[in-house]
Amino acid sequence: MKAVAIKGSKKLEIKEIDEPKQNGDVIIDVKKAGICGSDLHYFVGGEPIGLVMGHEFCGVVIDSGNRDDLKVGDRVSALPISPCMECEACETGNYQYCTKTWEHASGLSLDHSGALAPKMGIKPNMVVKIPDNVSYEEAAMIEPTAVGLHAINLADIKIDDKVLIVGGGIIGLVSAMFAKKSGASYVAVSETNEARGENSVKLGVADEWFDAKDEKFVENVKSKVNGGFDVVIECCGNAPAVGSALSVCKNGGTVVLVGVSMEPISVPTILAVMHELKVMGAIAYTKDEFEDVIDLMAKKQIDVTKFISDVVGLDGVQEAYERLTSGTDSAIKILVDPNK
Repeated sequence: MKAVAIKGSKKLEIKEIDEPKQNGDVIIDVKKAGICGSDLHYFVGGEPIGLVMGHEFCGVVIDSGNRDDLKVGDRVSALPISPCMECEACETGNYQYCTKTWEHASGLSLDHSGALAPKMGIKPNMVVKIPDNVSYEEAAMIEPTAVGLHAINLADIKIDDKVLIVGGGIIGLVSAMFAKKSGASYVAVSETNEARGENSVKLGVADEWFDAKDEKFVENVKSKVNGGFDVVIECCGNAPAVGSALSVCKNGGTVVLVGVSMEPISVPTILAVMHELKVMGAIAYTKDEFEDVIDLMAKKQIDVTKFISDVVGLDGVQEAYERLTSGTDSAIKILVDPNK
C-alpha cells in the first residue's frame, strides 16, 4: 500500500510499504489523520528516515486482533502509545510517564507505522470506540485536544483567572478553549505569526492576541492584567517562548510547559525563583482525559472542527507540512485522508 514517509530534512516521499500483519494488533482502515507539532520536528530534522508518521487518527476496524469487544466496522481512535502496563505509572493510569510509552508508539517509531497510510495496526489495549455522533474529523482531533485538556487540568485554573497562551497552534488554541471553559475571565494568545494570532480571536478562543516579536511585548502584556497573568500555558518549546512565559506570570503564578524542545534551551530561571512561580511540565494526557474529550465531543460541549484548516490526500502531505512550518501560513490543523 502507499504511504508517506520521511526521506530527509523537509522531504517526504510516497512509497510502497507492507500492509499491517496480524500479530494481535487491531487493524483499521484509516479515515482521517492529523499533522501534529511533534511531526513537524521530525519533518524539519529529517529523521528517522523511513518513518511513516501520523499518531492522531481515527478509522474503522477491519481486524479486531486480540480485542474480543471489537468487531469489524466499529469506529475507533486510540492512544498511539505503547505503555508496559506493569509499572506504577501504568497501574495509576498515567501511561504518559511509563518509560516504554514512546518506544513502539504508532506513527512515532519505525516498527509501528502511523496513519499516513490507508491501513495501520494499533496496540489493542489502546483502542477506544467512537460514538456515532462524533465525526471522523472530530475523532482525528481527539489526541491533540486531550493534550490541551491535560495542560489546563494541571494549571488548575480558577474562576476569573487571567490566562496567557504562548503559541497559537492547535495545542495553544485548544488550551485557550479549555481555559475559557474553566472560568478564566480573560484569555490572551501570544504569537510570532500574525495570521495565527488573528485566528485565535476570530475563532472565539482568545479575547486578544499579542505579537511576541514586539520589543515591548512584556510591558504591553503585563499592563493588561495588572502586572501579570495568573496562569501561563507555554506551547512552543523554544527559549524565547519559555522566557516570555516566565516574564509575564504574576508573583506566585503558574507556568505550564507544554511545548517540546528537541535540544537543551537556556531560560531565565531567576524569574521563577524571584517570583516564586509554580513551573511544571505537561506531557501528553491520561487515558481518562482522552476519553473525557470523546465524551465532550459526543455531548457537543466543545467544537474542534473550527480549528481544521484543510483536508488533503497523501499527495498533498508534503505541501501541508511546508505550510505548517512556514511561520506565515494561517493554517492551524491540517488533516490527511489517506484514501482521498
